[in-house]
Amino acid sequence: MRMVGTSLKNGGLVGLKTTWSLGKVIFPITLIVVLLQYTPVLPWVMEKISPFMKLLGLSGDAAIPLVLGNFLNLYAGIGGILSLDLTVKEVFIVAVMLSFSHNLLIESTVAAKVGVKIWLIVAVRIGLALISAIVINLVWSGGSEMARYGMMPPQQAEPNGWGEILVLGLEKAGFGVLQLALIVIPLMMVIQVMKDLKWMEVFSRWMSPATRALGMNENTSTTMVAGLVIGLAYGAGVMIQAVKEDGVSKKDVTIAFLFLVACHAVVEDTLIFIPLGIPVLPLLLIRLVTAIFLTMVVAFVWNRVDANKERKRHYEQDYNHII
Repeated sequence: MRMVGTSLKNGGLVGLKTTWSLGKVIFPITLIVVLLQYTPVLPWVMEKISPFMKLLGLSGDAAIPLVLGNFLNLYAGIGGILSLDLTVKEVFIVAVMLSFSHNLLIESTVAAKVGVKIWLIVAVRIGLALISAIVINLVWSGGSEMARYGMMPPQQAEPNGWGEILVLGLEKAGFGVLQLALIVIPLMMVIQVMKDLKWMEVFSRWMSPATRALGMNENTSTTMVAGLVIGLAYGAGVMIQAVKEDGVSKKDVTIAFLFLVACHAVVEDTLIFIPLGIPVLPLLLIRLVTAIFLTMVVAFVWNRVDANKERKRHYEQDYNHII
């Protein structure tokens, strides 16, 4: 019992430090984006994006949920969808795009704290969103009927004046950090107990066939599970600690994040699309297959490059030895 108590204390301290580190990112970005909603900036962005919508099989109005989802989160994007009259095909395309690319500012910045280049995260997420939309538009000829939404979110009163807008921004930013703390701190405590009881070693062995098949070492399992279950933003705390303590290499953490940017928070991010009246199983399968294919290709290329570098190094050593 004493060991468990010590583990909980140590895990709680790590959780607090992680919450502080991530909160310094989440709070200001959330506040800024909320304020931007009430300026001409977001409408201007939507206006500039509209001409590209036809290439993706979307009407100009579909720019609204795409911008809201990428600047804010999936819930904001879904709120944008529910405010529009779109076809089933358009809703499905937007849902797939947002499943790859949402909450871009916060999730990409937080994920970069693990050591992965932020430009790589952003490029992969936006690239997957655009490619998936183009492919679905070309392949799927159906879905022309108007979408029927299962439920409507409660309407919130618009803030009156910049004072109320600022208060709203501070409330949302504060709630975001609080929500992060309520998830990360207990998780870090549980994981610390599991590590001290040697349960994580068993778990890593169970996961090792899957991680090896994707081109990663088994010590990447904690990072993978955290991202798959609770997402990039909330799972980042667990991932940061796992990278530090488990000695995950730069290659493995990069490959793991390439998988997770395509397929993370698989339960929540899939279920919240049910009210839109679209088939969610194909949505999940598209994310999962894309993540597996992308990860295996990158891991294969990376391993080949490393092997060539190693052969070249041995050749140069042998040559210098002969000389």
